[in-house]
Amino acid sequence: MSSNRTRLEDLAEIAGVSIATVSRALNNSSAVNDETKRRVWKIAREQNYSFRPSMPALISGATATIALIIPTSPGRPTQALTPFFQELVGGISDAARSADCDVLISHLAPKSPDDLAHVMSTNRADGVFFLGQSLFHERFNKLAETETRFVVWGGQLQGQKYCSVGSDNVKGGMRATSHLLNLGRRRIAFIGDIRVPEVLQRYEGYVEAHARAGEEVDPTLIVAARFEIESAEAAMNALLSDGRNFDGVFGSSDLVALGAIRSLSQAGRQVPTDVSVVGYDNIGLAAYSLPSLTTISQDLGKAGRVIVSKLLAASDGVPMQSERLPTELIVRESCGLA
Repeated sequence: MSSNRTRLEDLAEIAGVSIATVSRALNNSSAVNDETKRRVWKIAREQNYSFRPSMPALISGATATIALIIPTSPGRPTQALTPFFQELVGGISDAARSADCDVLISHLAPKSPDDLAHVMSTNRADGVFFLGQSLFHERFNKLAETETRFVVWGGQLQGQKYCSVGSDNVKGGMRATSHLLNLGRRRIAFIGDIRVPEVLQRYEGYVEAHARAGEEVDPTLIVAARFEIESAEAAMNALLSDGRNFDGVFGSSDLVALGAIRSLSQAGRQVPTDVSVVGYDNIGLAAYSLPSLTTISQDLGKAGRVIVSKLLAASDGVPMQSERLPTELIVRESCGLA
């Protein structure tokens, strides 16, 4: 049905409720329960019926709107504050501008499956992009049973039912570790939170690189750290205080690697003379640190274009497939080569 022909009566018939209930639901009345509201809102969107959602419709001149939403977990920092996610948002914004789209960064922070469903059912954006897979994999799988117009930044996981876009983390992790091994480093520490799907895949690449080189992984050199410089410093301090022998570090992100370098410097260990360090992400700061950071680059410009194109296609009913983006090793001073 087109928007100029769809009536309240039509929505009521599809929803199996009265016209009065539809009217109250579209006006977000407390007289209608949340489940019925979400069902009516979903039908109204599908029928292109104009109503006032919790997110604004198109800003003047735009042909479509994409909403960016950041899931949060208790005790974890907001991912939008990290330099990597800021640069990813920049890549999406550039791609959206080229496609004459608006980008809305939502203040909503869904923490449960019901929250995710509510976010999707109460907005009129053409597509929704969730920044971060984190611990929400099963919740996104459940959401995919009823919603198709969303994309998640993250890895490809077993049994995944939703569309995700992200780098090939296993190959990237293998490339970073192989570079250290090729430099003659044999005691390589891995610093990162392997509960995060992307970090786990980078760790799998780290393990695979050791296996291909015929080297054993020392489990005492695997240390947990969040995507924060302070957390990485604490992890590196723990390695140093325990007297563990290592000559290389693979940080699961550039912030982690920079934190490790700072801790090593404060302990009097020279990078790269004593310890070679590789990060992951190639954030802007990586090229200007002292020493400049060798890292794995993700093409965030391409990432933005892929995400926007998938969301716009989904709004037209085109099924979405997950996509892995290529990675590139950027060699700088932290591994002994300028």
